Amino acid sequence: MPFSRGRKPVTSKISKLQSSKSKASENQDEATRVKRSSTPPKGAAKKRTAFLDITNVNGLSFALISFRDICVPYILHGRPNHCLEPLADEPRADPLLKDPLPVNLQPPEIPPEFDIDSEHAGDCIFSYQFLFILCLVLIPFLNENMRAILVDWLVEVQENYELNHETLYLAVKLMDHYLSRMGTNKESLQLVGCAAMLIASKFEERIPPSIDDFLYICDDAYKRSQLITMEASILNVLNFDINIPVPYHFLRRYAKCVGANMETLTLARYFCELSLQDMVFLPVRGSLLASACLLIALVTKDLGGWTPILQFHSSYAVGDLAPVVRKLHHMLSKPSHSKLEAIKSKYSHSVFFEVAKTPNVDLEKLEQFL
Repeated sequence: MPFSRGRKPVTSKISKLQSSKSKASENQDEATRVKRSSTPPKGAAKKRTAFLDITNVNGLSFALISFRDICVPYILHGRPNHCLEPLADEPRADPLLKDPLPVNLQPPEIPPEFDIDSEHAGDCIFSYQFLFILCLVLIPFLNENMRAILVDWLVEVQENYELNHETLYLAVKLMDHYLSRMGTNKESLQLVGCAAMLIASKFEERIPPSIDDFLYICDDAYKRSQLITMEASILNVLNFDINIPVPYHFLRRYAKCVGANMETLTLARYFCELSLQDMVFLPVRGSLLASACLLIALVTKDLGGWTPILQFHSSYAVGDLAPVVRKLHHMLSKPSHSKLEAIKSKYSHSVFFEVAKTPNVDLEKLEQFL
């Protein structure tokens, strides 16, 4: 059952990390997640609107909102299982050897010293191609501050309902893609973010929160029919193409390449999550952003720089990372905004090794690795 709809005291801040034990388990071993019920326990989630105290929202006449990642998967080891049955007039040859892939689609030969997948050799392997389209959208009231506050609120929602981090990243992507095509008015901006989080939860979570849960945490600012209509609008505008690659996926793999420990990986994730609020990184592809975040984390922890194995698996040379790394360092060097404390507070918890308290690496030291 969702929360009862009676009167409850409304606070301006959402409580931090309700279940330290379950979050520690998720952080230490991502394969084992302690999941919550579909509705949070009484008192866990505090409802509020995202833009209660926002001011100066008309400072910019347009905003750089989104870019498009089109993911084209293909299986490297032959056709999918459901395609392996030969036709009636087809010779019964080995289906995995029958139709070789074109040269440009064949996987590269992996040197033994760069092989990190041999233990999973029986799994299906996918590769991805991305197409990026940069869009400038005229939304008179929307500026960088307002979008950052909305993302900050989505982080609080993710924490309150103990959702996967992938859900948060996907929700922000869906929101940006939708706004780049449709736009919205000020009153419906939080509704767009809420519906994007609802869709991402259904896509990523085993037990997603209910519609009533999302209505409650919005402080009942919207009706059930409005949320359902916005959910359908987002799916239709995006043509149901919501399987978007996010930096979080790439970070996990790149950290595996260098055997980074959980604290170093969490520090890179902290940098990456902060970038969600900064519109400068909207046109940066997810794999490149993940690479830059990991490089800063490695340098911060005195674990070296960009290695040949990272270059091989990411396809990025250190020169490709340099512009993004400098932008990230500039972001980290700026004083924090009083209204954007959700991510910093989240990563100041012991569950996340208190990485938000880590001193920022000196730019001169960072430049030595670029």
